[in-house]
Amino acid sequence: MATNKRDYYEVLGVARGASEDELKKAYRRLAKQYHPDTNKESGADARFIEINEAYETLSDQQKRSVYDRYGHAGLNGGGAAGFGDFAGFGSINDLFDFFAGATGTQRRSEPQRGADIRFELTISFEEAIFGCQKEIELPRWEACSTCRGSGAQPGTSTTRCSACQGKGEIRRVQQSIFGQFVNVTMCERCRGEGKVITTPCEKCRGQGRVRNNRRVVVNIPAGVDDGINVRVTGEGEVSSRGGTPGNLYVILSVKQHPFFKRQGNDILYELPISFAQAGLGDEVDVPTVDGKSTTLKIPAGTQSNRSFRLKGLGVPVVHSSARGDQHVIVKVVTPTNLSADQKRLLEEFARLEKEQNEQNGKNIFRDLFEKTKDVFQ
Repeated sequence: MATNKRDYYEVLGVARGASEDELKKAYRRLAKQYHPDTNKESGADARFIEINEAYETLSDQQKRSVYDRYGHAGLNGGGAAGFGDFAGFGSINDLFDFFAGATGTQRRSEPQRGADIRFELTISFEEAIFGCQKEIELPRWEACSTCRGSGAQPGTSTTRCSACQGKGEIRRVQQSIFGQFVNVTMCERCRGEGKVITTPCEKCRGQGRVRNNRRVVVNIPAGVDDGINVRVTGEGEVSSRGGTPGNLYVILSVKQHPFFKRQGNDILYELPISFAQAGLGDEVDVPTVDGKSTTLKIPAGTQSNRSFRLKGLGVPVVHSSARGDQHVIVKVVTPTNLSADQKRLLEEFARLEKEQNEQNGKNIFRDLFEKTKDVFQ
């Protein structure tokens, strides 16, 4: 459809990407310049009408979007025309009906899902490693046992909502320069359910749910760690008048152990040993998280902070048969409060060690002299 109208952006003297403020400033300047009360020139009134028409379109985001896409073909003097060849819509009314259905508030055809519950639970170090069962008590919304979640008094029934005629939504049709604009909103009277309760349940007062304290058994899998969430499906709250219950999320807090430390799926344990054990070697019993001890061989000459691995005695991997290791870090303890015999023996050890070091030093010097003496001859 042909049109002799000027481009609206050209009318206002702005770029196609102009902001709302730029449009407003341009409109005010031109409207003041061509207003019929102040401008008596021939054609000023037509120019003023053209300016208003351009600003009315471009200042409305929906109208501007249609104009940017279809130009004047989508606007025919305030009516609807020119859409027969665009996007598969028979008319602009069909286009706006489509957008209204896509963006309007939809009817709640099904009850909403209930809310989730978060519960903090503290467990021991061993319970986190090997898993356990815990029974917890929590307050939550549950389906009313009297009306079974319907909200209606037993023996009564619901009726169709007269406000929306059972549709659960209200459709309001408004006229615009483009044609009809359909606005869809949820029915406030029935809250989108399409039916109303004539006789509310006496126990829940029509809500379909009541507040109760509930005991729930939580299965804690082996290998969990501090801060892990354990989900219990369907043990959350129910929504009003039925619907799928939410979930229960148990947030774990793990107590520290007196001497075991956890590092991922491995267990760290510091083993104190004496000076004699480190020097001569020994076999010692080492505790494990399993509650049983195991024998560890300390070789002679072991240095402090040396680590020994006990394979497969660490933390189980969650939902797996795999398991980490236990690492034993030896710490050589310096003796204190020595007895007279211990002191005498240590002094004798120190004397022998000194002699050995001196002898080793002499031997090293002699070997070095033998290798280099020819150089100086």
